[in-house]
Amino acid sequence: MEKINPMKNITHKVDLELREKIQKIKHVALDMDGTIYKGSTLFPFTIPFLNRLRQAGINYSFLTNNPSKSTEDYLKRLREMGISATKEEMYTSAQATIAYIKNNHPEVKRLFLLGTPSMVMEFEAAGFVSVADSAEDRPDMVVVGFDTSLVYSRLCRASWWVQQGLPYIATNPDKVCPTDQPTVLVDCGSICASIEQATGRKPDVVIGKPDPRMLDGILERYHLHPSEVAMVGDRLYTDIRMAQNAKTLGVLVLTGEATLEDIVTTGIEPDVVAHNIETFGDMLIDEREISRDTGRRDAKSCVSTMRQQK
Repeated sequence: MEKINPMKNITHKVDLELREKIQKIKHVALDMDGTIYKGSTLFPFTIPFLNRLRQAGINYSFLTNNPSKSTEDYLKRLREMGISATKEEMYTSAQATIAYIKNNHPEVKRLFLLGTPSMVMEFEAAGFVSVADSAEDRPDMVVVGFDTSLVYSRLCRASWWVQQGLPYIATNPDKVCPTDQPTVLVDCGSICASIEQATGRKPDVVIGKPDPRMLDGILERYHLHPSEVAMVGDRLYTDIRMAQNAKTLGVLVLTGEATLEDIVTTGIEPDVVAHNIETFGDMLIDEREISRDTGRRDAKSCVSTMRQQK
């Protein structure tokens, strides 16, 4: 087995194959927590990076596995951080879960939702009914998310319905959520592990990264081919694994969870490793300039050849 060298793509020196991949990029899908900010702190290079993408004609979207906030909540939070974004530029695992249910289980209307009030409102706005915490109010399906308002009785009720054999979906596989505070934020994957210990069942389907369906909304919205998208994030087992599954460019930034050592221990190798999104932005813009310069030289050479032939 070839030994992984995590340092090989952490500089601007790239091989021809990687260069060609980077030069195709038209859209950057950005993970949020750990990539453009950490907890409540916006990285100082985030806004300049976004401005550079705009100036270069490269679109971007914000992609998050965290369903605890609604799309409107995220847009408000971004505005408070100084980032102006539209609904079309925001895609959450809650939105992906809603799309999955509608496309694959059109008969499902009533849900037991183990999630925050914001997540529940997002599903209700999409036309679903959120059932009560009662054995008499039977749902069609159980949906478990990153519930920062978790109530023990509702965890027990979700486990009960899962034990009864109802369809069971998780919004995302994350075990913990990144934070800049002195605590551990137990995420959806850990909540599902608790349900599994109680019932013996894992979710039937886990939406969110690394499921490549998380990118479908962006590909359809912007009419893109996977090779034209760079997935940028701080987690190997979600962001980079999804990039590999979806056949997009996978860019790991070292501002969140993953370290260089993790690349070796997990065997999940990104296409690019960057210290942060600013470093990746430099690489992306530089490679576009190289591509344009090469195109201009080729065009001049073609014109010169045609003149000589005449």
